[in-house]
Amino acid sequence: VALRLIKKSLTDPYKNLASWNRGDPCNSTWRGVICYNRTLDDGYLHLVPYFLGYNKFGLCKMMACLLFLLCNRLLLGRNLTGSLSPELGRLSHLLILDFMWNNITGSIPKEIGNIKTLELLLLNGNQLTGSLPDELGNLSNLDRIQIDQNQISGPVPASFANMTKAKHFHMNNNSLSGKIPSELSRLPDLVHLLLDNNNLTGELPPELSEMPNLLILQLDNNNFGGSTIPSSYGNMSALLKLDLSLNQLDGIIPAGSLSKNITTIDLSSNNLNGTIPPSFSRLPLLQKLSVANNSLGGSIPSSIWENRTLNATERLIL
Repeated sequence: VALRLIKKSLTDPYKNLASWNRGDPCNSTWRGVICYNRTLDDGYLHLVPYFLGYNKFGLCKMMACLLFLLCNRLLLGRNLTGSLSPELGRLSHLLILDFMWNNITGSIPKEIGNIKTLELLLLNGNQLTGSLPDELGNLSNLDRIQIDQNQISGPVPASFANMTKAKHFHMNNNSLSGKIPSELSRLPDLVHLLLDNNNLTGELPPELSEMPNLLILQLDNNNFGGSTIPSSYGNMSALLKLDLSLNQLDGIIPAGSLSKNITTIDLSSNNLNGTIPPSFSRLPLLQKLSVANNSLGGSIPSSIWENRTLNATERLIL
């Protein structure tokens, strides 16, 4: 019944779901539906329709059923359109919710926060608007949240700090505003924090340096201003990429002991003064150092890229 309700709510010009008509979906040939021939430990039958990402379509008014959305090609480019329904919150055993690279419009339903089993929330590359629901912070099993490249506005909820299993946090290329919640530093497994290309303001939280596994920190092209780069950022021991460019940060570049594995440091287009720290010359894998469009003085440390074999990819941008 639930799958038939889904079909009723879809615009399906190419009749891809014509087989969603009669009979048991597990005993009939329903396009895009696979059923396991057993129940899992929770006693439920789990349907497996194919995932709907990397398409030029959207879904509207999704109804409740027990399913996973997985990768296949059967529904690619079928010109389905619509928005995300609150009924998604009834998919209580969903592991992957993936509508990336479609034309989905409207807001993100707060009811998605009811799907406590969810591990991947992939909504990037759509036309979603509105704010980020606080209720998404209930997704304590989430490994990856990608809502980048939409038109989301408003603040990043502090409740997102409850996503304690999250490794990838991609909110870049939206219209987010307000401050970065310092509570995000309580995400111990986070490796990617991407908040670039938004309208975020205020100071950079020093607490972000406390995330032990953070590899990529991208906060470029926002409106952080009137504050310095926290001195603790000079001691982020796991970091591979740090991009704070295109903001209004002032003060000096903090010295410290950055990761020996760091490849990219971009601090360009701020209001920084002082000199380039000598510690930047002790980074054996550094490929790009950009400090252009600041008010730096002094000399360039002569030992940058000293005693190493160059491969023509190194860039020093002043």
